[in-house]
Amino acid sequence: MTNTLLSQIQALGVVVDIDSMDPKAAESLSVSTTFHSMTSNQAIVNGQLQVQWDANLESLVSQYVQDAAIDISTEDGILKVLNLVTVLLASKVIPYLDKAGRVLAQTSPRTAYNKDATVAHAKALINVFGKHGISRDRVCIKIPVTPESILACKELEEGGIRTLGTCLFSVPQAMAASQAGCLSISPYFNELRVHFPEGASSYIEYSDPVRQHPMSPIIYSIIQAFKERQTSTTVVPASIITLDEAVALARLRPHHLTIPDRVLALLAVAPERLDDELSAVTLKVTGETSAFDADYLSNNAAALQMALSKDAETSRKIKEALEIFGRQEEESIQFLRKALSANEA
Repeated sequence: MTNTLLSQIQALGVVVDIDSMDPKAAESLSVSTTFHSMTSNQAIVNGQLQVQWDANLESLVSQYVQDAAIDISTEDGILKVLNLVTVLLASKVIPYLDKAGRVLAQTSPRTAYNKDATVAHAKALINVFGKHGISRDRVCIKIPVTPESILACKELEEGGIRTLGTCLFSVPQAMAASQAGCLSISPYFNELRVHFPEGASSYIEYSDPVRQHPMSPIIYSIIQAFKERQTSTTVVPASIITLDEAVALARLRPHHLTIPDRVLALLAVAPERLDDELSAVTLKVTGETSAFDADYLSNNAAALQMALSKDAETSRKIKEALEIFGRQEEESIQFLRKALSANEA
């Protein structure tokens, strides 16, 4: 097998996950590499729902709605349908993952500030995965790191359901997720909005992203803090736009990288780089020492609430990400209602 930039990154000990639910892309890329896990979110589900509806989803979803007598006009009913869609899409990709890898599904943004509702949605997803032959040891539930939802992570982890802290932009969020026992966290390198037409103009492509990108020192600080504290929570940076960003993040030596199929395809054909270009970097640790050692979960995650209230930029990014995921979820709901109603006509 030809040595490529992708294989070079993996040789550093950085595990590669696929940030996509496109089974064709996963199959094509699996010829040149092995992925550990598959990540997803409401935007990825929405895109693949519309691409795969006719070929892979329509008959199964329609049959489910009929057999279970689902009322798609209700929120509860249509969200059950969306859970099924999420699981069916994941089931198409899991054959291309490592045998120990997991498929990841994200709880609804509408429950992000409600612990019990987040727990309920996570358990519902696990239940549907199980009914489709995917056991909980092959699943991880992505949950936005808000004060309420990080407590949901703790409860789920204590019950044997693995979680990943997402919509994560800061050290306090990362430390809170670690204290909750999350399997992993995914700090976003880029803001979510840059992946969409309305926010693309705000994207900045740095010539040296490992040293210039504002998230590099934050992610570096999280990785170092986890190493020093020997936490079991792994760091899986996400929201990668370019090949050079993937290289930059690899130089921070995270446990995993989750990379979109488009960027993976570029990495899979790019030639290896000089070793110096992928050497580990040392950056200045960001944040006060107290930020790494606070108890973020006690008193209903009061310390995390306080940290976020003092961090306007992180709070803005979380709010914006949840709004975008909410719009994507709503698009999926409207698509499903229209498609399923047409079948009934």
